[in-house]
Formats: sequence, C-alpha cells, structure tokens
Amino acid sequence: MTTLPAGAVIVVLGAAGLALARRLRAVLPAAEVHGLAGRVADADHAFAETVDHLRGLFSAGRPVIGVCAAGILVRALAPVIGDKDSDPPVVAVAEDGSAAVPLLGGHGGANRLARAIAAATGGTAAVTTAGDARLGLALDDPPSGWRIHNRHAAKGIAAMLLSGEPVALRVEAGNADWITESGAAIADHGERAVIITDRSVAVPGDDLVLHPPVLTVGVGCERGIDLADLTALAEDTLARAGLAAGAVACVASIDVKADERAVHAVAEALGVPARFFTAAELEAETPRLRNPSDTVFRAVGCHGVAEGAALAAAGPDAGLVVEKTVAARATCAVARSPTAIDTRAVGRPRGRLAVVGVGPGSAEWRTPEATRALAEATDIVGYGPYLDLAADVITGKAWHTAPLGEEEARVRLSLDTAAAGRSVALVSSGDAGIYALASLVLELLDSEDRPEWNRVAVTVMPGVSAFQAAAARVGAPMGHDFCAISLSDLLTPWPDIEGRLRAAADGDFVVALYNPVSKRRRRQLAVARDILLARRSPDTPVVLGRNLGREGETVDVIRLADLTSEAADMLTIVVIGNSHTRLADRGGRAWVYTPRGYLADRPAAAGES
Repeated sequence: MTTLPAGAVIVVLGAAGLALARRLRAVLPAAEVHGLAGRVADADHAFAETVDHLRGLFSAGRPVIGVCAAGILVRALAPVIGDKDSDPPVVAVAEDGSAAVPLLGGHGGANRLARAIAAATGGTAAVTTAGDARLGLALDDPPSGWRIHNRHAAKGIAAMLLSGEPVALRVEAGNADWITESGAAIADHGERAVIITDRSVAVPGDDLVLHPPVLTVGVGCERGIDLADLTALAEDTLARAGLAAGAVACVASIDVKADERAVHAVAEALGVPARFFTAAELEAETPRLRNPSDTVFRAVGCHGVAEGAALAAAGPDAGLVVEKTVAARATCAVARSPTAIDTRAVGRPRGRLAVVGVGPGSAEWRTPEATRALAEATDIVGYGPYLDLAADVITGKAWHTAPLGEEEARVRLSLDTAAAGRSVALVSSGDAGIYALASLVLELLDSEDRPEWNRVAVTVMPGVSAFQAAAARVGAPMGHDFCAISLSDLLTPWPDIEGRLRAAADGDFVVALYNPVSKRRRRQLAVARDILLARRSPDTPVVLGRNLGREGETVDVIRLADLTSEAADMLTIVVIGNSHTRLADRGGRAWVYTPRGYLADRPAAAGES
C-alpha cells in the first residue's frame, strides 16, 4: 500500500502548464494549484513573487510540484534547504508531462510523487536515489503505515546492500514482502540486520528497526473522560506489554464514541486514525473475547467494546495480545494481525461535514481552505449550478444534487452521508453562513434527536460573499457600517423585512439587498427603494452586480432614484450607499466608497479656512 503526501502545491509559472496542473490535482490528495499572477488565470491561489512564494511553501513543509524547469526550483530553494530527513518533497515536472524529477525529499515522498505523476501523464519518473534505482527499495521510506524506529541506521544498511555486503532480515511480526521482493540481496546472516517487529526495542545498535502496522488498540470509555487519562491508559497498556507504539495501525471503538474527544486524542497521540464499529459488528466478535460482559451488553448492545473493537479492526485472523485492561472510567485492549493492516478498509472513520462557501464563482475568489475541503471530500452535495462553480476541483467525486427549493433535503442528505463515515462537502455559493445552508445544518442538529448526526464533525468554511465581490469591483462602499437584507418573503414575512429596511434607513446603514426580485416578486425592490429614499438623497450611489466572478459579469452604478425592479434579477446583488457614500471618477473609472472618517480631524492646510 503506497500513500502519497497530501496537500501538495502545484506551482505553475505559465498558462501552458495550467491544464497539466489541473490533471495532476485530480490524482494527488488535497493538492492545490498556485499560479503566477498576470500569467496564470483561474488558479486556486495567485502569487506575485515566484522565489518568495516557493521558499515560503518549502519552509512551511508543503510538498512542492513545480511545472517548470528544474533549475528554477534549484535556484529558488538552495538558500533554504536544510536536512534531507526534514525537507519536504520537491518535484520538477515538464510542461508536457514527459518527465517528473524528484529534486528534494526523495525518500520523504518525492519519489512516490514523481512516479504517480509519471503514471498520470505517461511520462518518466527520473528517480536517481541509489536504493530506488538499483535495489527498487527505500528503507527510509517504507510502505504507508510502517514506522522507522531509528532512521539514522537506514543509510548504513542501504550502503551495505549497495556494496553487496550481507544484511540479515529478521521478521518478528507481519511480513516484509516489500523487502524480499525487491532487488536487495538479503542474507540469512549478516553483521547488521533489518528487524521487522511490533516489540519495543530500547537499544537497536546499528540494526535498522521497522515497525509494521499490525497492532490495533481498542478502547471503551465513559462519556466525557479526560483526554489525558484515556491517552495514558493506552500508552501504558502498550508499554507494559513491551509493544511498540509505532506498530499500532489504528485506535478502534464503538460508533457511539465517534464524537468522543478522548478517543481521537489517543489516536492523535499515537499518530494513527480512529476507526469505529456498530454494536452489531462488535457483538459478532463475542466468540473471540476473553472477557465478555453482560453489563456492557445491556449498556451498548455488545459484550465487549475494547476487546471487540481491537479484534474487529485487526481482522478475522487476528488475536488478542493484551486482553481488556480496566481503569477507573475506561478499558483498553490490543490485538495483533498476522499481516500489515490497511486502515482504509477498517471500520469507518468519524464522518465529516464541511459546509463550504465557494465564493461568487471564479477560482481566484475561492479560499484555499475551501479548495482543500472540496479536494479531500469523498462526496459533494449541492445545487447543480453551484457545483459547476467548483468543477475544476470536484470532478470524479460523488455528486449529490437537488434543485433550488429543496435545501432541507440537501442538508439531510449531507448529514446522513457523513453519519455513514464519509467526508462530505455541502456547497453554497458565496459564503455558506450568509443566506445559505450553514444555519440550516445547525438548526437541524439543534432541533432533531438524531445521535448519528451528532457524531459528525461539522465545520463551516467562509467564502467571498456577493456583497463583498460587488463592493470590490467598484471600490469600498462598505467602508463604514453596513447590513444585509434579503427581500425574499418566502421564509420571512414581508412586514418583518419592511421593518428591517426602515431600521437600516433610520440607522443610515449601507445596505446590501439579496434576492432583490424574482419572476413572482416584482414590487419589493421598489418598496425598499422608497423606504431608503425617505432618509437619503436621490443621488445616493447604487451598485448593481450581476453574475459576479462568472461569465457575463456586469457591474453598474446608478442613482437611488433610478432604481427599478427591471434593473435587477435573482442573480443581482444590490448595494445602496448611505448618506456619506460618494461616487468618484478617477481616470475615467467610477469608484464608490463610504468614508469612515479617518480624514475628518485632519489639520487644515495652509490657506484653508
């Protein structure tokens, strides 16, 4: 099992490389495309200074894939290169995809990235590290889930193998097919050895100790247990049994604990994922339990949580190596699998729901956080045209669409899908928390007793809202206090909307009007205009932004007195200035801004009175 480094940044310096970058992003986990401003349009992120940007990414530990000449990366990163064991992967890729060259961090993921890129493009991975090239083996870059106990010993062992000196292989746990099936000449005896073990090794000497992912830690606990207490129980259980934490593949428990912070704290402390099983799945493990309990069965529907979860996660051929250890408010057990465990096929992870605002439409206005959430999601839920706004990131994923007016159905589907252990992105245009679905998600969670929903990890990710986009196009009309009001009376009684409009007029707020008109609502915008005209000048600037950030964008500035229902539609955001908002002409372009008063107390210049 080979896992690629996540969160790589594909750096593009010219428009010719953008198509390749998008292809690569589709096959690399949670990758982003960063483009040079002025040369590359529609990247996830734009940057102005290539050298500074590359150094910043590298220093932050981000894997870097440069769609450019290798020399550009070498010259840019040379001053910040550190230790080879800590440098992040850096790969140079030809614009036509013909070559992928790992430059730095070869055994930290760069070789794997280069091979994955070559496989996607049909090109060549120019891997030059001796172990990979001659032996087909990188002892300091083992398969996913494996841990290296003493990385410094790998260099000496590799040198011996390359020079033909005998190196022994001692397998105490799991298997070592990735070593025995390589080109390395492993001997029965040797001055040094590669030891594959799930045991703690205090003094390995010059031998290389590798831990295969063959152990599972099962935990059960009371609700609200202290994070440190459960973590200490798990670590002490392993230590007393002489087992290596590095050989743990995952932490497992019953699904009702999927939202228990202490369980996730144990997994984080051990550096492994947490996986969960239903009571029925754990009950099926009863014949293999050492300490079945009727009391536990009455409480959660299975005869053992810690032992059952450890065995279920380790697989049908596993056995307990540490039976249930009981603490004040928790239990812990450890099981061993005869082979390495692929945690992707174990139980289910805690479901995740990211409520994502993708902005008005263009990739330039989509935040990197939103792009990562979309890239990492397994399932995408939303209104079809909104999903189209992020098609460059979510192509190939499971799409779940529903028409306008079925917002509740979309949210329920999102929560149900996440509750099944999936990673879901619920997509809104603009900002997910402004006239969008974040509030409905929380309202349903708050109003319905659905335990499976409550176990879902929910995050809300902001986006550029339509009023922000409209304001940016014309300057700074929101430079002082402002408010947003929807003119749709589908969910809000019209008298309430009128009251808010009057309050905004009395308070002299700049006002952003959402949903200004529709086919059936033609009078509300005119009523809003008249309410505001009662408190501000007919010449007050009004910004009309339509299809912002998308094809067919238009931005117009008119007088408040000239605002009619024909001037807008449901794709239009209307921004109405306050009594201080000004319209200025600079260089033949109209700018709208609302001063906040920074210059109000400026001393008068000579000659002024």
